[in-house]
Amino acid sequence: MKKIITLIALFVVVISSAQTQFEQGMTKAFGLWKEGKNAEASALFERIAAAEKNSYLPNYYIALINTTAVFTEKDKTKIDLLLTKAQDALDVEFIKDQNNAELYVLQALIYTGYVVADPMTNGMKYSGKVMEAYAKAKAIDPNNPRAVFGEADYQLGGAKWTGVDTKPLCAQVDKSIELFATFKPETPFSPKWGLDRALEIQKTCK
Repeated sequence: MKKIITLIALFVVVISSAQTQFEQGMTKAFGLWKEGKNAEASALFERIAAAEKNSYLPNYYIALINTTAVFTEKDKTKIDLLLTKAQDALDVEFIKDQNNAELYVLQALIYTGYVVADPMTNGMKYSGKVMEAYAKAKAIDPNNPRAVFGEADYQLGGAKWTGVDTKPLCAQVDKSIELFATFKPETPFSPKWGLDRALEIQKTCK
C-alpha cells in the first residue's frame, strides 16, 4: 500500500512538474513576443509544441506570431515564408480538431495576410476563403468575439471597393465589443486578443 501511495505521489509530482514547465515555457514565450522578439518567441513555442501534444495553443501562437508579422513586412519573399510557417503550424492542429472556432479565425487571418500582401493577385483568390473561415468559426461559436469582429473588419476593409453598406458591419463591430466584455478564455493562455483593434475600428464607424 505504501508503495502504491508513493507511486501515486510520484505520478502527481511528475504531472505537476510537466504542467509547471508548460506554464513557464508559455509565459517566457509570451514575454519574448511582447519584447518584439518574434523569431525567438516562435522558436520557443515550437519547442513547447513538440513537448506538449495535447494543447493546441503552442502551434496556435506560432501561427499567430508569424501571421501578424506579415502586416508590417514589405518583403514578399519573407511574407510567403511567414505565412507558410503559420499555415504549417495551424494544419497540425486542424488534423487533431476541426471543431475549434479559434483555429478558423486564425485561418481567416492567414488568408487575409495573403490579400493584404498582394491585393491585386490574391484578392479574388482568398476573399471567399476568408469569409468561409469566419463563417465556420461563427457556426462553431457564434459568440466568439474574434470571429464576429474579424468578419466585419475584413468586409469594412474592402467596403470602398465593394460598395457594401457599412452600417450593418459597424453594428457587428459593436456586437463584438460587447462579446469581448463577457468572453472568458478557457485558460490563462487561451486567445483573448482583438479588443484594441475592435475599439479602433469602432471609432472609424462613428
